[in-house]
Amino acid sequence: MQDRYFSFEFFPPKTAEGTEKLRNTRAQLAPLKPKYISVTFGAGGTTQQGTLDAVLEIQRDGIEAAPHLSCVGSSRESIREILKKYREGGIRHIVALRGDMPSGMGEIGEFRYANELVEFIRAETGDWFNIEVAAYPEYHPQAKSPRHDLENFVRKVKAGANSAITQYFYNADAYFRFVDDVRATGLEVPIVPGIMPITNYTQLMRFSETCGAEVPRWVAKRLESFGDDRESIRAFGLDVVTALCERLLAAGVPGLHFYTLNAAGATKAIWQRLKL
Repeated sequence: MQDRYFSFEFFPPKTAEGTEKLRNTRAQLAPLKPKYISVTFGAGGTTQQGTLDAVLEIQRDGIEAAPHLSCVGSSRESIREILKKYREGGIRHIVALRGDMPSGMGEIGEFRYANELVEFIRAETGDWFNIEVAAYPEYHPQAKSPRHDLENFVRKVKAGANSAITQYFYNADAYFRFVDDVRATGLEVPIVPGIMPITNYTQLMRFSETCGAEVPRWVAKRLESFGDDRESIRAFGLDVVTALCERLLAAGVPGLHFYTLNAAGATKAIWQRLKL
């Protein structure tokens, strides 16, 4: 069995203050020696420059950086130009996504689905990039059916993806079932669970409503009962997410990908509890 690997996800800051905060977060998490740090890409490429700046800085600091690249609203030429900049910066790792259409944008662009983006990256750059794609253990919110969702995932892998990161979840059985379904198609790519620490009830419920991740009723009710007691929310959230990670690691997952939301505290606390 291959060694497990751990990675962190950031979003590109939009202000000088945000940039400093992210540098501080990175400094706190760097000693944990992540395999890589990924940086998100705004809908329709709205954070393109911020993503580029962040990944190049991370790479210069000696940590492997993996920019997200979403294709909705993009042209082949614009994606070609971004890939060129990443190659020039020594980036060898990309998270390839369909992405969301920015509000007000009427054109979907030259790519409709992530598998088309993966195919394009492979055609343009060969094996230069290690390509990760997204997986949805509880199904993509726009999927027509579970089977349709699985078929979409298989297409992305067959287009040239090396591995996958899942949307966050709190129901480990959903992840295990998804992996079993993928293995039944004959695919053996690593599928790394995405982990979302719980620190803010309102934010968590808003995110989960948008992306289709289920927050178990017992968890949601307990979080809701704490009201504005942030310390209780954080303590309970640490218990829930640590227990989830322990179960996943015991089952032999290839690693964990932490959605940090540009903050170090909760991720570090979970890491320490897991004795990683």
